[in-house]
Amino acid sequence: MRILYYDWDEFNGEDCRDAMRRLGHQVDVFKLDMHGFDLTQEMDEKIRGLVCGKNAGDAVDDGSVEDESDHHSYHLQYDLLFSFDFFPNISEACQKYGIPYISWVFDCPHYTLDSHVTNNSVNRIFVFDSLLYKRLVGKGVSTVRYSPLGVNDKRLSELCQKLDEETGGEIVYEHDVSFLGNLYDNEFNFYDQVKFLPPALKGYTDAVIKAQEQVFGQDFFTESSIYPQEKIKELREYIKFEQTGKYEIDYDGVMLDILRKKVTVNERHNILEQMGRQFDTVLYTMPGAKPIDGVCNLGVASYTDKMPRVFHRSKVNLNITLRSILAGVPLRVLDIMAAGGFLITNYQSEIAEYFEDGVDLVMAVTPEDMIQKTAYYLKHDDVRKQIAKNGQKKVLENFAYTKLLPMILDENETKV
Repeated sequence: MRILYYDWDEFNGEDCRDAMRRLGHQVDVFKLDMHGFDLTQEMDEKIRGLVCGKNAGDAVDDGSVEDESDHHSYHLQYDLLFSFDFFPNISEACQKYGIPYISWVFDCPHYTLDSHVTNNSVNRIFVFDSLLYKRLVGKGVSTVRYSPLGVNDKRLSELCQKLDEETGGEIVYEHDVSFLGNLYDNEFNFYDQVKFLPPALKGYTDAVIKAQEQVFGQDFFTESSIYPQEKIKELREYIKFEQTGKYEIDYDGVMLDILRKKVTVNERHNILEQMGRQFDTVLYTMPGAKPIDGVCNLGVASYTDKMPRVFHRSKVNLNITLRSILAGVPLRVLDIMAAGGFLITNYQSEIAEYFEDGVDLVMAVTPEDMIQKTAYYLKHDDVRKQIAKNGQKKVLENFAYTKLLPMILDENETKV
């Protein structure tokens, strides 16, 4: 299969392209100077030159195009165009020139999914959260599909082997407890940027946020008995968004995602602070994060090199899921396990569906449960190491890109 791959410098792009090539596909990469999500003439011409060029080599080399009036006389040079995440302007161009467009969405929330072009017939949009999938289907999006996210089994297996060979076949741990992820305690914490909320509304909302922090695996904000519709309506009076008409965004849902982000900010900080009081705890995160007492911030860990080393050589790796992911398996979970790391995660329905608690990983139902289980498994090396081995085996067998891509790239699925 001939695949035209849009590369926007996403961290997992090379992993996916490597798997595509190992599956026998031809993969050509292109980039775009993208500002916003409108289809500009420059973008239109570049995509047209790539997909409708006289031959694939010329198209990739110079992006040359013919007059728009005769583009129908060209044969498509690729079987499909692929990207991680969904780009409405790319979809518009693919619809115009009749080439299938496959997008695999790993961001959540991902508001371009509310674009009016999601139902373009060329689209095949894969999302990793079953509840998001059901929401989109309920909105009438006929082009959405479900797939969990993936990992590069070959790269990670080889890296783990190399790390163990460096230390004579045994894992030499560098950290007791590690968390790698964004704390969102900066400009992405939108709730704390709201200048004014009526005291009654803010007090009620803060109370629900605090209660939500104590319970994993259940979303209080979708429960009308806990956070009623009139509260959401009142929030929207004080938090405004520009409405361009190009998107059919569920603004009530945006309000709730802002609150879910605030829950994530609080619980990641609070859990790490408690971990730091009891254990040797490190954090790998983006610059600008606020310091946490007892936790050593070691900065950014590169996705392909440093990150799997951290996972492999930490006794306990934590996953504290971004609350906007209501059911799905976060990529962090797969990355930790694929690197041979032992994982303690908050309960999530799809994590429980795919993995066995206490066998492949360990799930916690409250922050206190996460602390207690961390203490237990730090003292039980053999059990912890066996769980890590089980989890790695399951992920590499079932979540490898080479396992998932054949379904995602299936020609019958993507036929226009």
